Amino acid sequence: MLKKILLGVILNALALYVVTLLFTDIQYTGELKFFIIGGVIIGFLNFFVKPIMKLLSFPLVFVTGGLFMVVINTLIFWLTIKIINVIKFSGIMASVEHGLTYFLAAIVFALTNWFIHLLIKNK
Repeated sequence: MLKKILLGVILNALALYVVTLLFTDIQYTGELKFFIIGGVIIGFLNFFVKPIMKLLSFPLVFVTGGLFMVVINTLIFWLTIKIINVIKFSGIMASVEHGLTYFLAAIVFALTNWFIHLLIKNK
């Protein structure tokens, strides 16, 4: 189980790294520490918060054929950035300049994470 959690953090950190490479609107400090802590926070939010969000928004997810999940992923990404800045980890800061960047970054993050998981399952 610990191996699975560690793998999830690494994959989330890698997907977060890809997002920061593609979007210049996302600024961060802390280099590797930012990605590890970001990966942990995203994993925590996906495990505890996302199921509640999915349950509460089930009618919207159902009516939109699952497209509302992009909104939920956007909120998870937004929460991750907010948590990083509120907790004020030593040497770590993150900011996103435009609201649309949260939306696009959530899409890229989900696609990157999906692709990485696909590669790992095939090996």
